[in-house]
Amino acid sequence: MDKQTVTIYDVAREAKVSMATVSRVVNGNANVKQETKEKVEEVIKRLGYRPNAVARGLASRRTTTIGVVIPDVTDDYFAELARGIDDVAQMYHYHIILANSDEAGTKEAQVIDNLLSKQVDGVIFMGNMISDAVREEMVRADVPFVLAGTVDRTGVQPSVNIDYVSAIDEATARLIKAGHKNISFISGPLTDEINSEYKLMGYKNALTVAGYDYDPALVLSTGYDYQSGYKLADQVRNTSATAAIVVSDEMAAGVLNGLTDAGVRVPEEFEIITNNDSKLATITRPQLSSITQPMYDLGAVAMRMLTKMMEREELAVKSVILPHGYVERDSTKG
Repeated sequence: MDKQTVTIYDVAREAKVSMATVSRVVNGNANVKQETKEKVEEVIKRLGYRPNAVARGLASRRTTTIGVVIPDVTDDYFAELARGIDDVAQMYHYHIILANSDEAGTKEAQVIDNLLSKQVDGVIFMGNMISDAVREEMVRADVPFVLAGTVDRTGVQPSVNIDYVSAIDEATARLIKAGHKNISFISGPLTDEINSEYKLMGYKNALTVAGYDYDPALVLSTGYDYQSGYKLADQVRNTSATAAIVVSDEMAAGVLNGLTDAGVRVPEEFEIITNNDSKLATITRPQLSSITQPMYDLGAVAMRMLTKMMEREELAVKSVILPHGYVERDSTKG
């Protein structure tokens, strides 16, 4: 028998039990005799039967499947968040469908639409911005959404983040205290509100407190990847900056290597603080000083919030802010 065509009816016939009994065994219902349970499980194994989650969900209106939208599966920051999501999902017996969105607004909306067509019970969205198309999908959907490492200034969607304004403010203040007057803010696209309305705000706040003027020439933006950071190093050298806050570890590694290859010594001639403290921050030479974030916990808490919403439980807090910190390494003088 073709394993792809094995149905619950085939299992019931082979085991000489009702389809309801097979269903109870598959769903872990305790109200089945041990002898019957073992017989059904033996037939399931022999025939290679795999319950169809979507088909099972038609009766209960649940598939015990959630969709996770990730902007870049190769990005250590979002990959670590996804680990936290997956671990908690397993604890609550949910399966994950991971979808890569490439951070393209139209594609993100299509990815969400595709997940919803698979009858997912909920969605966790990760990204550096929420496009209008994505907002529309979230509003139209009849399943809950939770944002992880993603800001929503409207406050409509439940979310889990750190205080990005304070984190960047504190890191910038460290460089000011170290004697730097010209500090570059190196960012992903400023069209991403997490950069323009949160992280850049923290940078500006620190300058204001120190009595320094904000210089737009010191604000540089590019892609979040290593190559973009490496190419940006030439631009950094053409500014008056003697230090930088960088919002992405990949980008920071690129800037570091670009400066090093151009003969600029870090940290003697230029200091760098990065933002995520992923493993990239420790495999560069020199190692990167960094804001620390509980990346795994961001994902885990987001998944726990989603399980509550899927169970129709009320959330005690809709916008969760987890603590951040700082670790001193060799890209700053200390």
